Amino acid sequence: MTKSLLIEIGVEELPAIPLLKIVKNIEKSWKDILAEYRLGSNFEFIYTPRRLVLKHEAISTKQEDSSVEFFGPPMMVAKRDGEITKAGEGFARKCGVDFESLSTKEKNGKEVLYFKKEEIGASTESLLEEMITKWIASMSFGKMMRWGSRTDEFIRPIRWLQVRLDNDSVDVELFGIKSDTKTYIHRMVDFEAVEVADVTKYENILAEGKVSLFPNVRKAKILAEFNLLEAEHNITIERDPYLLDEIVAITENPKSLLGSFDELFLELPPEAIIASMKEHQRYFPVFDNDKLSNKFIVVSNAVTDDYSKVIAGNERVLKPRLADGLFFYKNDLKRGLITDGLEKITFMDGLGSLTDKIERERSIALKLLSLYREKVESETGKSYEELVALMSETLSLAKADLTSEMVYEFTELQGLMGYYYAKALGKDALIAEAIKEQYFPLGEGAELPSSTFSAIVAISIKLDTLVGLFSVGKIPTGSKDPFALRRAVNGIVRMVTNYDLAFDIDEVLNLLNEQYAPYEVEKLKEFIVERIKKSLEANPSVIMAVLESGEKDINEVAKKVSALNSIVSQESFKEQFSTFKRVANISKDVNLDDELNVDTSLFVEGMESELYNEYQNVMSQKYINYEEKLTAMFSLKPKLDNYFDEVMVNAEDDNIRANRINTVASIYKSFREIADIKEISI
Repeated sequence: MTKSLLIEIGVEELPAIPLLKIVKNIEKSWKDILAEYRLGSNFEFIYTPRRLVLKHEAISTKQEDSSVEFFGPPMMVAKRDGEITKAGEGFARKCGVDFESLSTKEKNGKEVLYFKKEEIGASTESLLEEMITKWIASMSFGKMMRWGSRTDEFIRPIRWLQVRLDNDSVDVELFGIKSDTKTYIHRMVDFEAVEVADVTKYENILAEGKVSLFPNVRKAKILAEFNLLEAEHNITIERDPYLLDEIVAITENPKSLLGSFDELFLELPPEAIIASMKEHQRYFPVFDNDKLSNKFIVVSNAVTDDYSKVIAGNERVLKPRLADGLFFYKNDLKRGLITDGLEKITFMDGLGSLTDKIERERSIALKLLSLYREKVESETGKSYEELVALMSETLSLAKADLTSEMVYEFTELQGLMGYYYAKALGKDALIAEAIKEQYFPLGEGAELPSSTFSAIVAISIKLDTLVGLFSVGKIPTGSKDPFALRRAVNGIVRMVTNYDLAFDIDEVLNLLNEQYAPYEVEKLKEFIVERIKKSLEANPSVIMAVLESGEKDINEVAKKVSALNSIVSQESFKEQFSTFKRVANISKDVNLDDELNVDTSLFVEGMESELYNEYQNVMSQKYINYEEKLTAMFSLKPKLDNYFDEVMVNAEDDNIRANRINTVASIYKSFREIADIKEISI
C-alpha cells in the first residue's frame, strides 16, 4: 500500500549561496536515507526562501520485510566433545538467539553455523521523525545558528512543520516545533498560518498566496519577463547564471522590473558599475548596442498592484553607491598609479612584503622575456630594449591598484582598475593590457592573456607565488590548497601551450631558485608534473608515456601528448599495438643511454635489411609535427611483423643475437624520444 508524502520545513529566510552550494547533496541525502530505511521511491526536493519541501506521489506505508543471513564458525570449532565453545556462544549472542536455535549450512566445503533473521518492516509513519532528523543533520551549510534556549543548530530558525501521509498529519517534532496541518504564504498577503485541509490543494494554496513553489518555474518566469522587457525596450539583459540562481533562491513571487540611473555615472568603468549592481543590489546589467546602458533589472519579491514605488526605491538605493564609486574613481585618477604603502603589506611570512614580491616578479619576467625575445619582438614590432623597459614598468605598476579606493571597495576589480588607470595616464597599451590580464586565467577554462607579453607577466606572477610558497613550506596536501597553487600550475600549462612557449621545468626553476630560500626542488617538480597530468585532456597512459620519456618542457609534453593521443584514439590502433608492445618487451633489458650499434654485416636474413633500411628511411625524413612523425614510425608495423615471423631475435650466436636486439631496441629508443610506448594501455 502507498500514500502520498509531503514534508514541509518552514524556516526564516534561507541564505541563497550556502543553500545553492549543497542543494544537490540535500537531494542525494534524502535518497540515501530512503534506501537505508528500505523505503526507496521517487520524490521531488523543492525550495523557496522560507521552506524546504519533499514531495512523494507514492511512498510505501511500511518498510519492505527483509532477511539477513549470518554465517558463523565451522561446527568443529563451535562445538567440541559435545560442548559448546566460546566461539559458538559468541555467534549465538551475535544473532540474538540461543545456540539451539542456530542451524548449519555448507560454506567453502565446510559445515558452519548459520542463522537467518527475518526482519518485519516498520511503518513509514513510525520512522519519519528519525528519517527527517537524520536528513536535517546531513545538511552541511557551514556557519550555523542557534536560537532561543536551544543547543542544536541549523542554518536558520525553523518556524513551522508539516508532515503529511495523504491528508493525515504525522506526529513529528523538529527543533521543538511539532508538525501540524498549516503552512505560510507570502508575508505581503498574510502573516498568519493557512490551513491545508486537503494536501492535494497545497500547491494551489501557495500559488493563491503568491508563493511560486518550484524553483524551475520561478526561473522560467524571470527569463520570460527578461525576453518581454528586451523586446519592449530594445535592450539586452545580461543573464548571469549564478546571479539568476541566487535570485530564484531568494524570491517567492519574482517580478522583473526595469530601472535606470543617471547617465553621468557611465563615466565609471563598466565593470565597476556592474560590480556595484551585482554585489550590493543583485541587479542585472542592461546593454544597449553592446554598450552598458544606464538601466538595470531588479527582480522584486513584492506583492503589489503598483511596482513603480519598488522601481523608485531601488533607483534611490543604487544612486549613492554609484556616487561613491565615481568619487573613489576620480580620487584614484588624481592619485595615479603609485605603489606607496605596498611595502607595509606582508605577502607571506618568509617572503617579505608586496614590494618584495613585485621585485621578484619583475626579475622573473625579465628572464622569461629573454627566453622568448624573438617571439615578443615579432608580435609587438618593438626592440628588445623597448620591451625590457615596458616589462619592467608593467611589473612595477601591476599591483599599484591594490591601494586604490576602488579596489578597496571592490576587491574583485584588482588588475582591472589598474588597466583603466594606466590607460587614463597614457601608458603604453602593452602595459595597460598586461596589468588587466596579470591574474589570467582566473579558473579552469577561463580567458587567457591576449598576448605573449601579457602571458609572460601572468606566468611570472604565478611562478613567484608557486616557488615562493614552496620555499616557505606552504605545500598543498591532499585536497587542501588554500593558496590555489594547483590552479596556478594549470594556468601556466595553458599559457605556455597556447602561446607555444618553450618551458623546460628544470631550466626555468634553475633560473629562479637563487631568489628564494633553499627548498625541496624535486618536490616542486613532482607537484608540477602531477598537475600536468591533470591539465592535459588525453588517455592517462599516453600522458604517462610522454612523461616517462624524460621530456621536461611543458609545451613539448603537451604537443607530444596531443599527437600520440590522436593516434592511440583511432579504432585501428588497438590491433596494431601488440607489435610495438613486443618491441618494448624485447628492449626492456637494453641500456638505451648507450649507443646502440647495428652492424649490417651481421644481417643473415633478408628481412633484417628490409626492416633496418625502412627504419633508417623513416628516421631520416623531416616532419612538420609529432603526429606526422609518430604516424611514420607506427607505419613500421608490417615490416616488424614480418621481421618477427622470419627472424629469430634470440639467435644462438651471441653477436647476431645482440645485433638483432639492438635493431629492435633502436626502434624503441626512437619512440622513447617522444614517448615510452610500453606505458600505453588501451
